[in-house]
Amino acid sequence: MKKLDCGLDHCFLCRHAMPEWKKLTVDHKTSFLVKKGKPLFTMGQDVDGIYFLYSGVVKIHAPWTDGREMILRFARGGEMAGHRGLSGNFKYPVSATAVEDSMVCYIDNEFLELSLKSNPSLTYTFMNFYATELQKAEKRMRDLIHMDAKGRISQALIELLDTYGMHEDGCLALKLTRQDLSAYAGTTYETVFKLFTEWAVAGIITTGGKDIRINQPDILRGWAMN
Repeated sequence: MKKLDCGLDHCFLCRHAMPEWKKLTVDHKTSFLVKKGKPLFTMGQDVDGIYFLYSGVVKIHAPWTDGREMILRFARGGEMAGHRGLSGNFKYPVSATAVEDSMVCYIDNEFLELSLKSNPSLTYTFMNFYATELQKAEKRMRDLIHMDAKGRISQALIELLDTYGMHEDGCLALKLTRQDLSAYAGTTYETVFKLFTEWAVAGIITTGGKDIRINQPDILRGWAMN
């Protein structure tokens, strides 16, 4: 990890804390670059603080069945990671790995606690973030039980489209390996490969390497709703 500097107007902490709190934040934050494929933290590691993403994307993941992993969510610039370990035994219950080069700001637990006590707006937003993430996690678990693989993969693609948008060439802005996509959709690489082949023949999507162009999003949305 390479230590760098970042601005104070984009990350979760600086956006929601009092303006005058930024001066203290400068003295307490550590900013660094996490290269693509490198871990931000790993499951079981002691929790000493929290990470705020300034730019880039990291995947939050944990072991699943048959030696596979489940990607619980993606955190992007302006969001945070590592908050799941702030309760309980203060060890990370999940891992975080950079999907692309990511600028990260780190705040230790002591300053985070002081920030929450001193900034009611930050505390309220923090609480809402937890509640929203819990709702999303519950929905994902329900979908894993009730949706078939086609529906889960369709939903994953639509979520990525709605969240990250497209490049000028029409491809999804977030480039994922098929392994990561299958881990996010709760299915296998083989299933993703099979359905992508069928959908490409039907003209629903176009693929090339990590590039995915969604040509008929309405069809995927319909499958995701069934």
